[in-house]
Amino acid sequence: MENQTLVCVKYFTSRISFPPEKVKRQGTYIEALETLPLVKIFYGNYQSNKSICRRCGNVSMIPSEKMTDVNIAVELLSDAYEDKYDKAILISTDSDLTAPIKTIHRLFSNKKVVVTFPPDRHSFVLKEVASASFTLGRKKIADSLFPDEVKKRNGYILKRPERWK
Repeated sequence: MENQTLVCVKYFTSRISFPPEKVKRQGTYIEALETLPLVKIFYGNYQSNKSICRRCGNVSMIPSEKMTDVNIAVELLSDAYEDKYDKAILISTDSDLTAPIKTIHRLFSNKKVVVTFPPDRHSFVLKEVASASFTLGRKKIADSLFPDEVKKRNGYILKRPERWK
């Protein structure tokens, strides 16, 4: 966009531990992200919670991602405080991020937080508190994919998994 400079992309995730094929695909994607100079990766974690089936009594452990929304909130607020941005673009539908956006607007009236929604996802609560909002189109996502091969700094070639083609 005219008169705007992208200074940093912050990617928030948690490493999965199963199944093995998903672990490998996620690892490949994160390694590809690490080749981009403006990308910083922030990790949360998974916590397993016991789930009991009401019908049969079967007990299973359900993974739940933790810390991602907290990490996003901390980065949004600390970056506003350190004057690292005029406009932050947040891609999320997590309404837990309403509070930090409201706080940024209250404490830093000159800061903008634009909320971007993934395709077919929306949050009326986030839209209400954002400086602006829009939905990211599927074509824009398709145009932004990594190539079939990405060369790491050490020369290793990462290959796009067949499932992503």
